Amino acid sequence: MLHIRDAVIDDLPSILNIYNWAVKNLVASFDTEEKTLAEREVWFREHQGQYPLIVAELDGEVVGYCCLSKFRDKSAYSRSAELSIYIEPGHWGQGIGKALMQELLKRAKKLNYHVVLACITGENEVSIGLHKKFGFEFVGCFKEAGFKFGKWQDVHFYQLLIDES
Repeated sequence: MLHIRDAVIDDLPSILNIYNWAVKNLVASFDTEEKTLAEREVWFREHQGQYPLIVAELDGEVVGYCCLSKFRDKSAYSRSAELSIYIEPGHWGQGIGKALMQELLKRAKKLNYHVVLACITGENEVSIGLHKKFGFEFVGCFKEAGFKFGKWQDVHFYQLLIDES
């Protein structure tokens, strides 16, 4: 049974494996070098309170994660957050992304965010589809903003207004 919960430090090796697989195999991340456990520990500590990090656990194994991160450092962006979501490849298409997204957006609302943003590589149709299902709207594209796997990659920007007041 799928269980969505707050990430704990003991989840970090699984989170790291999921992320590093994406770094090596997908354009979903523009990192080109795998992260170390020490680097991800710093990242983990940044995802507390206002920036939740949740995991999807299936039969005791972490199979995906989703988080909100600071969008920019300037204070006027304090009610904006960037969403990231990664699923272990053997578990794609099983509704795990949907479950994570539902929970994180519920938390974003409780945390009083006004907008949640997603920066998605243009080729990542699955992620684009997931975000659109939740009402994210395309708001722009940075053409050829990153170079990975021998070619230029566009970055599409999507946003969801949480608080439309």
